Amino acid sequence: MSLAQWTKVDAYFNGLLAPSDPDLDAALEHSAASGLAPHQVAPNQGKLLQLLARIQGARTVLEIGTLGGYSTIWLARALPEDGRLISLEADPECAEVARANVARAGLGNVVEIRTGPALDSLPRLAEEGVGPFDVVFIDADKPNNPGYLEWALRLTRPGSLIIGDNVVRDGAVADSESTDPKVRGVRRFTELIAEEPRLTATA
Repeated sequence: MSLAQWTKVDAYFNGLLAPSDPDLDAALEHSAASGLAPHQVAPNQGKLLQLLARIQGARTVLEIGTLGGYSTIWLARALPEDGRLISLEADPECAEVARANVARAGLGNVVEIRTGPALDSLPRLAEEGVGPFDVVFIDADKPNNPGYLEWALRLTRPGSLIIGDNVVRDGAVADSESTDPKVRGVRRFTELIAEEPRLTATA
């Protein structure tokens, strides 16, 4: 299937099942105007995250990698009024854009965005006794995915859901000889999942 056809298919399903939303549209526009890379999840993927969190009955969510807060909004909308979502973002500019987007969506009372490298923030969450989280969404720098998985396991409970994004890497994930740090990070992440008896997973 060509990229053009794939785009048409996505547009068809998104139009019916994840239609245009003022707050989400504004988040995308503000992120683009602020110079953020267009690396957020697609609308159908955001809707899937929301549905998974709802099916999980989630009250607490940990997001690793905020960007402009687009996926943050999708996930936060799945939570009850007293729910809590903590999102970790390394880039202060992205974090500021995300905070504005989340506030515009009326979710500032549910979402907390922490700035700094996630591998520094995650131990602090453990020290604070935050958690366990019902859902963890990992969508940050791929070379550190193995470390993120380790902390996700520490900050969850039996029955929690851990989601890792962007694992195919344009098919390069199947290349065992790849020297790309992103590919190597995803491969090690997947290997650790396969080796971990506490996890059952698919991709």
